[in-house]
Amino acid sequence: MTTHSSTHSTDLIIIGAGPVGLFAIFEAGMMGMRCHVIDTLDTIGGQCTALYPEKPIYDIPAHPAINAQDLITKLESQAKPFEPVYHLNQQVTQLKQLNDEQWQATTNTGTTICAKAVIIAAGCGAFGPNRPPLEGIENYEGTSVHYMVTKRKSFEGKQVVIAGGGDSAVDWALSLHDIAKSLYVVHRRPKFRCAQDSFNKLQSLAQEGKIELVIPYQLSGLEGNADTGQLTAVEVKNLDGSTKLIQADCLLPFFGLSMELGPIANWGLNIDKKHISVHQSTLETSQSGIYAIGDIATYEGKLKLILCGFSEAAMACHHARNRVFSGQNFHFEYSTTSGVPTL
Repeated sequence: MTTHSSTHSTDLIIIGAGPVGLFAIFEAGMMGMRCHVIDTLDTIGGQCTALYPEKPIYDIPAHPAINAQDLITKLESQAKPFEPVYHLNQQVTQLKQLNDEQWQATTNTGTTICAKAVIIAAGCGAFGPNRPPLEGIENYEGTSVHYMVTKRKSFEGKQVVIAGGGDSAVDWALSLHDIAKSLYVVHRRPKFRCAQDSFNKLQSLAQEGKIELVIPYQLSGLEGNADTGQLTAVEVKNLDGSTKLIQADCLLPFFGLSMELGPIANWGLNIDKKHISVHQSTLETSQSGIYAIGDIATYEGKLKLILCGFSEAAMACHHARNRVFSGQNFHFEYSTTSGVPTL
């Protein structure tokens, strides 16, 4: 269910509908808490849906490999029995305390939601790609320059250039090499910032001639039809200033994401750079009744893994329950005993 401008009252507000936020709905529901969920995107799933829906994830327990969108679909199904209310394509612009028990979230559409507890599962806030400084690149964006892969098959039989040396660049090189006509990986140095196993696979493919590593080079220009947005070649330059052209139908620049906390920075929370400091045992922030989980939360020993975010969701919901149902005794039961209750 998606709503727009309106006024609501619920038990728990979840800001962010990515994988960790979706699992928080389930955990809250298992303890009888009703949820309203707010997200700036027009669909649930966060980065998993918006940036890499077909990318396999390998560190989800019991799933040797699962595509990001399939994970979101399963999390949505898991949360569905608890009837969450989604407020999509909306941004929380204000979060204020009404009294000792109630918080009120207001969105850019005028929607207001009151609840006794708030869980911020907003990743690292609003995100967008870091664009390479290439003249005229905007003419090719969305047609032959892509900052994310939503459909792997769309690159079948094409000449693909991937730029970058991190996990995203390497992972997509490994994923696309067997369907692309040709695949080049451009990086400014021989050392890559990715998992060692992935780098070993990349090197093996290069040695087999299935991928060409263009090292040490950087992007320096684009050639093609700016009117239609179709690339014909990518120009690269080495440290000595020498250039060469790579025939290309598509360019995938993976230089990370630009993260902005946005209005979150003004909510009176302890902000550590672009993260919210929390108590590790409860995930509560410096404001009583507000919790932060997933990539946006930080504490000593923090690991930015989806599976850690799932654990944080459970811990935050268990602590929030004491606030939502203050004074009520709570007998913890495993799901194998209780099943999935209905609200």
